[in-house]
Parts: sequence; structure tokens; C-alpha cells
Amino acid sequence: MDISDASRTTTQTVTDYDRAKEVQAFDDSKAGVKGLVDAGIVNIPRIFIRPPEELVEELTSHQTNFQVPVIDLDGVRGNKLEEIVDQVRAAAETWGFFQVVNHGIPLNVLEEMIEGIRKFNEQDVELKKEFYTRDQTRNVRFNSNFDLHYSRTANWRDTLTISTVASTNLDPNEYPEVCRYIL
Repeated sequence: MDISDASRTTTQTVTDYDRAKEVQAFDDSKAGVKGLVDAGIVNIPRIFIRPPEELVEELTSHQTNFQVPVIDLDGVRGNKLEEIVDQVRAAAETWGFFQVVNHGIPLNVLEEMIEGIRKFNEQDVELKKEFYTRDQTRNVRFNSNFDLHYSRTANWRDTLTISTVASTNLDPNEYPEVCRYIL
């Protein structure tokens, strides 16, 4: 996959497509999907295009009443802890995500974190590449699609992870400079 030349377009037949090679080239670029956009791609790489049979299955599904689960943390320190844990488990298993309310985090902190992530994603790709890794033992990781090498289709997303799982000793100097004092 060549992401540096937006003016070049190629036509591949089904028989000469090598998904593993395209995935590896994308991952090796360490630019993420934002890097593809910044490079001026004119065609979405095939690794991001869902197979027709998968799309047909989704289109024929007639689920029209969607409501994202809302987890209310009011009472988490009281007698509702077990109930809240059950709600989180059910939402995570069924939906994979949920909205949390009454968490006690001030709105300005949330807005500053979003701004910090925006600044990280908008900075020069060479600065972001310093954090690009699939090494789960690193406290700070930037990558595109945690399951890139084994998913059927890649998702159009990049992720900056700041983890305390790998180590409880987080040094703020490990954070990207552009968002170091917000996170």
C-alpha cells in the first residue's frame, strides 16, 4: 500500500489481492487512518471495505429501535454497586460500549481531554509515529485497529491508549507532549 502518492491509482483483481501484505504495509507506515487522509488518498484501501455478504446481512436486519445503554453511577459507593456492575457487564457484552452518567468528572476536564486527543491527532505524523506500537506492555500506545492483523475488515479509527495495566508507575514524560498536561 502506497499512501504517499495520492495521484496514483491502481486496479487490482480479486486474485492478486494480498490482504496480509496490505495490512502489514499500512501498519508499517505507522501513520494510521489520519495519515492516509493527510497523504491525500483518493481511494479507501481495500482492508477497510467490508465484504458485500456482511453488508447485506446488516441491511436485511430490521433493527430500528436502538438505544445506547446508560449506566448511572449514582449510588456506586452505596448499595447499588452490584446492580451497576451487572449493568456494565450486560452493556459491554451486548453493545460493546455504553454511556456513563453521574461519574463525578467535571465537564471542563472531559473537554480538555478531548482537546488533548484532538491536538495529538492533528500533529505531524512523525511525532505520532514515536508512540505507534502494538506492544501491550507499553504504557502509552498509538495505533490503528487493535485487531488489525486478525480482523476480517479494518475499522477506520486510530487510538491513543494511556494504560495503567502495564505499569502502575506512569511517568507524565511518557505522554505525548501536546497533551501531557491535560491527561
